[in-house]
Amino acid sequence: MPTGQTLLYFIYVLAAASVILAAESFYLSFAGRRARAGAINRRLERLGEESPAEQSLQGLLQERGLTASGDYLFGAVALNRLYTQSGITGNPLAFASMFLLAGLVLALLLLLLLGFSVVVATVAFLFVGFALPLLVLRRARNKRIQKFASQLPDALDMIVRSLRAGHPTTVAIGLVAREMPDPLGTEFGIVSDEITFGLSLEQAVRKLSERVGFEGLHLLSVALSIQAKTGGNLTEILSNLASVLRGRRTLRMKIKALSAEGRMSAWIISLFPVLMLGILAALAPSYYGDVWGSPLIFPVFLIFGLWALLGDFIMYRMVNFDF
Repeated sequence: MPTGQTLLYFIYVLAAASVILAAESFYLSFAGRRARAGAINRRLERLGEESPAEQSLQGLLQERGLTASGDYLFGAVALNRLYTQSGITGNPLAFASMFLLAGLVLALLLLLLLGFSVVVATVAFLFVGFALPLLVLRRARNKRIQKFASQLPDALDMIVRSLRAGHPTTVAIGLVAREMPDPLGTEFGIVSDEITFGLSLEQAVRKLSERVGFEGLHLLSVALSIQAKTGGNLTEILSNLASVLRGRRTLRMKIKALSAEGRMSAWIISLFPVLMLGILAALAPSYYGDVWGSPLIFPVFLIFGLWALLGDFIMYRMVNFDF
């Protein structure tokens, strides 16, 4: 059999395998959502499976890319932390392998079937295999942190009310774990289980801050550490922290609303040249004539592309604010 035909069959097999894996992942995701519909958070669902509490805790940590003791699974701590904070469940290596396989299939399709150059195929492979998973993880992490930030003040208020009613701190945290939905409910449930199995409150909250990546939890960890060493009114500390977090979120939303016009202008200005180039290429391919064959076209596009990226970065810094 000719080599080209063998490669073509190989590409077809990889494409079919990718479609099957994608369909299976969508089905499992849909089935998982229906199965979780009756539980308020993931931890309560695992406890409802009648497995031991320690085994449920280990399962919750392992499906987040951690070891059974809550440590990072592999040596690349920054990547492991990003994966854990994104809230995506499953094996991190399987997650990375899925994107690498998709990038390889796309590169082979561009190279062998569509006739693109090796450079284009390599760029597509690097983007899909390495850059795209990082973008997906960062977006998932930011969305999860925003949701966690909106839930945390209410959770702190619930803890304060429970403490004022005479309950110990561990019972108050367990109440939050039962009453709050994900992501906060499961995370505080892990804290409750870790305290039950021997960790101190300070250590459990510090691990919680590492798993979530929200700066408000760092403030909570510091407040609990100071309170444990020097004493003080814990209910007042948590109540003030809830007020501060709620006020910061309100201010952040106001600034986001005031800067919405600038952000939209930045998107329009950035995408307009690319959109016009695509329209001209589709409607009038010969509009630029023989310009595309000029040896100056690549350096000119490179210089003006970098200049446009610099302008986009400046506009991004102008309409995004740190708190």
